[in-house]
Parts: sequence; structure tokens; C-alpha cells
Amino acid sequence: MAHYAKVKDGVVTQVIVAEAEFFDTFIDTDPGEWIQTSYNTHGGVHYDPTTGQPSSDQSLALRKNFAGVGGTYDLENDAFIPPRTYDSWVVNPTTFTWEAPIPYPTDGLNYNWDEDVYQADNTTGWVLVE
Repeated sequence: MAHYAKVKDGVVTQVIVAEAEFFDTFIDTDPGEWIQTSYNTHGGVHYDPTTGQPSSDQSLALRKNFAGVGGTYDLENDAFIPPRTYDSWVVNPTTFTWEAPIPYPTDGLNYNWDEDVYQADNTTGWVLVE
């Protein structure tokens, strides 16, 4: 079985599990295109489903990320992009995942992103989790 995403006007509207042959007889009355997606692909890396580690065969990586409803499909780059996390975040052009405009702190503590804090002062945004 494989996963397929229904894409309409560049937006993922549905994700299903099916055999490829399903589409030979499936009559879809709603406009859009069904595109295969990989549940085990994230950030352009395919992960072994049994170990959670990067697969030895990276040819299995498919369309940068697993498609999610509300996400988008970038036809030019053949990549699924997850739904936008925060207004200030930007898409990484290699992984096609969203990234904060400021790097995550590397001091070993736990932080959450606070969009309001960033909008008030765009030199900060990561807030310590207490």
C-alpha cells in the first residue's frame, strides 16, 4: 500500500492509503490530482520505518515530505510542503520544511516559538519553557 495526496490548486485536500491499481477504476468527481507521497520521508530524507533512522537507500525519499491536509504541493520542485507553522517562518529551499527566522538556541534548554514576541522584537522569538 502507498499513500496518495489529492492536490487541488496546489493545496493538499486529502490523503489516502491505496494500491496504485485503485486509480485504474476510481472515478473521482472532484477536480484535483492524486500524487504519491511517502509517509517515511521528511525534509528530503527517507527514514527506515522500523528503526526511525535514515534509510540506507535514499532513493526511497519521495517529494521531500509526507503530504498533509492543508499543506501545499510545489510542482516546480516536486515537493510537498507542510502547512505553515507561523507567519514569520520561511520554507527551507532544500528540505521544504518551515524554519524560524532566528536559529533555535543551542544552550541545551527547551524553548517554544512565540510569534507575538518575534513580531514585537524580531531579534527574539524563542521563549524558555518553564
